[in-house]
Amino acid sequence: MTKEKEELTFEEKIKLLEEIVKELESGEVPLDDAINKYTEAMKLAKECSDKLNKVSEKVNKIMTENGKLEDFTVSE
Repeated sequence: MTKEKEELTFEEKIKLLEEIVKELESGEVPLDDAINKYTEAMKLAKECSDKLNKVSEKVNKIMTENGKLEDFTVSE
C-alpha cells in the first residue's frame, strides 16, 4: 500500500480492517502473522472509533442552537 496508515481515510481504514478480519477468520494465517494482523486490526479499530467519537461531538455541537441541544435521529 502506498499511503501511510495515518493518511488513510476512514473508509480505507474500515476496508483494511475488514480485509484483516476476513484473513484471520479464514484460519489460514500462521500464528506469528495472525498476532501482527490482530495488533494492526486493533490499532485501526481504535483509530476508527476515535474518528467516530470526534464526528459525533462535532454533530452534537452543530445541532446545538441557542444553548439548547436538539434531538438528532437518523431515519432509515
